[in-house]
Amino acid sequence: MKLSEIVPWGRTLDEYKAMFSLSETDLTLKILGCGDGPASFNAEMTELKQSVISIDPVYQFSAEQIEQRVRATYESIISQVKQNADRYIWKNFRDADELGKARLNAMEKFLSDYESGKAEGRYLHQALPSLDFDDDRFDLCLCSHLLFLYAEHLTLDFHIASIHELLRVASEVRIFPLIQLNCEPCPYLDVALKEFSSKGYSVQIEAVAYEFQKGGDKMLRIAR
Repeated sequence: MKLSEIVPWGRTLDEYKAMFSLSETDLTLKILGCGDGPASFNAEMTELKQSVISIDPVYQFSAEQIEQRVRATYESIISQVKQNADRYIWKNFRDADELGKARLNAMEKFLSDYESGKAEGRYLHQALPSLDFDDDRFDLCLCSHLLFLYAEHLTLDFHIASIHELLRVASEVRIFPLIQLNCEPCPYLDVALKEFSSKGYSVQIEAVAYEFQKGGDKMLRIAR
């Protein structure tokens, strides 16, 4: 991955709670955050003395490099959101500018925690579909804005292999959202449901208390 390919966009602990229907008990589990990027989730959970390891290819870069990329892409991202405002539900954010400020705040919190978190092994440069963890390392994996969302760029085989890998290292996997960037249903979802149901996993699609992309208000929960 090149730094120029990254589009950093940070989300908060409160958003993770809503996207993944996280209970107070869930927050005490050993959690793997897959594709966390510059989210403040890990930093906020660490402040609460909870256990989270985040993985993302972006963690090969330094805090300074990621911050430079945030600044370089911010205006372009906000401009795109404004151009496609009708694709979003403006309930939690009044407009694109308010959204942008919230994202910057989350990313700044991430950046202030990043170097110490890397030293502590909380931010790891790893990428699907092959992870460097022992079997059953985690209780819960949260995969945010990666699988299904980027179906145009990631193959069906990649999706299936990645979910199998997440289920190898965690006893439960939650994936959000289940639509693509264009807000259309992901064609891989039905195949994934059949694949993991046939393997004996508990597979459920659940409504969540979060919707920013129109139609993006459900998560996939798969458990062993």
